[in-house]
Amino acid sequence: MAFFKTREPRKFNHPYMYVNERKDKLKAIEERAKRELGMAPPKEFNPEDIRGTFVKGTKHLRRRKESGRKPMKAGVALIIIGVLIFIWHYLLTGELRF
Repeated sequence: MAFFKTREPRKFNHPYMYVNERKDKLKAIEERAKRELGMAPPKEFNPEDIRGTFVKGTKHLRRRKESGRKPMKAGVALIIIGVLIFIWHYLLTGELRF
């Protein structure tokens, strides 16, 4: 069965023990409010700030990410297409020759 599915290594997941996510969110909200009121200098551009905004903006991508579905691999699609062509050829000619 390894011919059709190659195993992927386990993903690294390190949950932090001493992190208060609520406190971090409140701090970010306060900082954003201060910037909007002009009490703090404008924030420099950081590419990490926009990560994932495209996925959040579209319904179908958000649903796919939440469900955990993965797109079909190209190799599997080629095998399926090849089998379908072989069946089509057999139905048209009645021969099992290539």
